[in-house]
Amino acid sequence: KEKSIKIKNGKRKEVEEKIYPGYVLVDMIMSEDSWYVVRNTPRVTGFVGSDSTEPTPLSKEEVDFLLARMDGVEKKVKLDYILGETVKITDGPFKDYEGKISDIDHEHMKIKVLVPIFGRETAVELDSLQLQKI
Repeated sequence: KEKSIKIKNGKRKEVEEKIYPGYVLVDMIMSEDSWYVVRNTPRVTGFVGSDSTEPTPLSKEEVDFLLARMDGVEKKVKLDYILGETVKITDGPFKDYEGKISDIDHEHMKIKVLVPIFGRETAVELDSLQLQKI
């Protein structure tokens, strides 16, 4: 399982999601006997690869990538916004408002957006997951 952050009603929530639902990864030495066991396992319907009758082995890089994800190795997400950019708010009390970015806090993943409220611009601090590029 992999942890991810979802935002609902303006609140961040960490949830666990399956990395590859419906798939089973098997570490085995390919032989006639082991292949027979895997092929005849109940509810196994097919195999990933160019030849769907026989599984395709993963490369060392692919295995290392999957193991790193399962161990919870996080990659720092870069905020892909620039100062002055117009964005749309997608969640929270200002949902569907548009505004201009006035400040970006990369460390805390927060972005200040100037939103027109009652005829004047008001700075609102939002999570980066609450914004969408226009």
